[in-house]
Amino acid sequence: MKFIALALFFTAFGINAQADVFRHPLTPQTQSAFLATSLRLAEQPFIRGDFELERTLTRLNRSIRSSGTFIIAAQLGMLWDTASPFPSTLVMGEDFLIQSRPGGQRTVLSAQGNETFLRMAEVISAVFSGNAQRLVDNFAVYYSGSPASWELGLIPLDRAINVFAERITMRGDTVIRSIHITEQNGDSIQYLLSNHSFPAALPDDEQALFALP
Repeated sequence: MKFIALALFFTAFGINAQADVFRHPLTPQTQSAFLATSLRLAEQPFIRGDFELERTLTRLNRSIRSSGTFIIAAQLGMLWDTASPFPSTLVMGEDFLIQSRPGGQRTVLSAQGNETFLRMAEVISAVFSGNAQRLVDNFAVYYSGSPASWELGLIPLDRAINVFAERITMRGDTVIRSIHITEQNGDSIQYLLSNHSFPAALPDDEQALFALP
């Protein structure tokens, strides 16, 4: 269930995410552009948008699609509100996850005692907050492009992360537009993020969704 919850969170870049970025390991020449990209991603404390997800199950030769809206709140966490095919809401905090279903049922999943979940939660936070140092500490980093149009490749160094993800590819500009995750078993998760907006604050009812019940 924990890996399913993580999978439902993640996001990606088109059905045929390119691997070319992995020809470009981070170097002193590209370090400044990478850091500038990270700083840009950290500029907005709140981000709203729409998402489309496609999860490919290689062994079953099958894809599962879903869509909805998301909120990224720098000091609170991330919220993914799935509208199709089945309504549900997933909130990810620093060390917990809350899954809500129609009717008010809320399930809390703690990261305590689960190193993989905890490491992945940290990485998720690092990606959306532009925490360059945390990415460098946890991954072999590959980068191409410029802050205006970039592609980022991540290969996990942390064994706990590597259990789940073999590699991660992201693209964007001032925001992340897509993420493609290749799992160790050959399956993949792909998200498209669109219609970004940047509210100055969240209303009380949305902030309450980030609180543990």
